[in-house]
Amino acid sequence: MPESGIIKYHVRIRFEVEGVVEKADLIGAIFGQTEGLFGPEMNLHELQKNWKAGRIEIKLESKNGRTDGQVTIPMGTDISTAALIAAAIENIEKVGPCIANFALTAIEDIRAIKRKAITDRAKMIMKEWASKTSSESEEILKEVAAATKASKIISYGKENLPAGPEIYLSNDVYLVEGRADVNNLLRTGISNVIAIEGTKIPQSVIKLAKEKKITAFLDGDRGGDLIEKELLQVIKPKKIFRAPSGKEVEDLTPVEILRILKEKPEEKSKKVVTKPKPEQKPPNIPQTLQTKIKELHPKINGTLEAVILDTKMKQISQVPVNQLFESLSSQKNAKIIVFDGIITQRLVDVCASIGAKSVIGHRAGNIAKKPTDITILTFEQLGLD
Repeated sequence: MPESGIIKYHVRIRFEVEGVVEKADLIGAIFGQTEGLFGPEMNLHELQKNWKAGRIEIKLESKNGRTDGQVTIPMGTDISTAALIAAAIENIEKVGPCIANFALTAIEDIRAIKRKAITDRAKMIMKEWASKTSSESEEILKEVAAATKASKIISYGKENLPAGPEIYLSNDVYLVEGRADVNNLLRTGISNVIAIEGTKIPQSVIKLAKEKKITAFLDGDRGGDLIEKELLQVIKPKKIFRAPSGKEVEDLTPVEILRILKEKPEEKSKKVVTKPKPEQKPPNIPQTLQTKIKELHPKINGTLEAVILDTKMKQISQVPVNQLFESLSSQKNAKIIVFDGIITQRLVDVCASIGAKSVIGHRAGNIAKKPTDITILTFEQLGLD
């Protein structure tokens, strides 16, 4: 078939001739006895000229005065034309003077055959590639595992504070709140880190701050606020970074950690002259509630605890801030929450779900969805901070 033609089908036809014939006899019978049956455009000669049919291939064998074999015709037409040509050849009754019988055995879709061959080859490529890359993946995992092993948490000082292995080698040290924070920084690739394990600054950290440059990385909650105040009084770190409001360092992804640590925080150890804040308009809440909040503020300030009140402002319970969500889920009459912490969107959503009416804390985080039936206040708005 010419190079410009595209083979779509192979028409395969078996034949039996009662006599000894040659290929030329068969080709002459095929062209001669199909010509003119369906118009000139359907003649095999015309189809070959227009690259719609290829060269006819014949395999034959003569034995005992008979000739058997197969005719194969490559076709670039649609399936209907290929079927029509096959039917026309089946109609041949003689090859020369000999009686003949032609019968279609198959019309093979060459594209389907190619697709299968391509699919089989693709499977083989995937299998070979998988076996090749699996060994590479194993090596990569081994390297990662080895790197992780090299960054195990160690103990530092007489308090056995959790720290990274480079705490002794590096001149710069990151200070975090707890063991989980240390572990998260190690996963990020930061191993010059140590945790204070509480709100009070350990003596080992105070001593370390005299020898090395300390950068604090604290949670974005009330606990972080209290630790930051004490740090500025006790060791005055070079820089202080904070997790986003309402988030803890242990919850951050490596990408978030690196992005935060690349920012330029204020050097809070320096004294900054600030303008006095403009006088705020007193919040529009009942005087009895303001009085109750002022009564509770000195009792919970700095304790990281929350007080839950009912509609009559009677205390239902007092719980640590980290147990507040669990406690609220079991409280049916909780209407007012006064706590030593940061008001987050999650807390507002929980309060809305239980029918609480007021939430009062040290400061408010980024609250995108604020219910209209919940009053959100900070101690600063009440003149208490």
